[in-house]
Amino acid sequence: MKKKPIERHQTLREKILETIREAILRGTLKPGEKVAEPELAERFGISRTPIREAFRQLESEGYLTVVPRKGAVVASLSERDVEEFYAIKSILEGYAARIAATRMTEKDLERLEAINVRLEKLADEGDVKTFFRVHNEFHELFIKASDNEKLLELISQLMMKFNRLRMASLSLPGRMEISVQEHRKIIEAFRKHDGDMADKLVSKTAAYGGQVLIQSLAQEQGRRVENSILNRVVDV
Repeated sequence: MKKKPIERHQTLREKILETIREAILRGTLKPGEKVAEPELAERFGISRTPIREAFRQLESEGYLTVVPRKGAVVASLSERDVEEFYAIKSILEGYAARIAATRMTEKDLERLEAINVRLEKLADEGDVKTFFRVHNEFHELFIKASDNEKLLELISQLMMKFNRLRMASLSLPGRMEISVQEHRKIIEAFRKHDGDMADKLVSKTAAYGGQVLIQSLAQEQGRRVENSILNRVVDV
């Protein structure tokens, strides 16, 4: 009898998380904009407690910044954030791939192949959310194959904190299709048990993800500047 309220609470919390994430990724909620607790409470018909819990998780994922006595605002993404995250990601995941290449079993390779086939289908369908989740499974598989618990823990913590950057990168036009192609090369390196090549490919993939996201942020910043200038002209 006690389980039902918990399940309902978790379901509502997930809906809140998904609603805010999607609004930020679509640009409906823009950097610096406040995310109002009262509106969410009214929309979902719940108290503010689960909303504040959702805010804390979204802050840990890089979507929001919670300011004491002011509430939550959409976090800004900077070029430095992107550069630093993808630099660390390339080093850690590249190292994991290097070790995994010497330990990868035929069963592991078959699972990677199956995951990438599914990713190709999701890319064709344009399903970014599911692609993101399955894409994580691909990387988690070879990281676990490295058999280094501390490395897995470090990478998991890093990925969680920068989920927003990773989702934003995969949301860019053509990025999912390129990811599938990159995975094919990585699988081939694993099949050959070539640690050097696996390391280089995984590092290169991470670096490319950072580059395209930086370009997208620059374009978005340019559009904001243009709109600001236009608004000032109209006001005058």
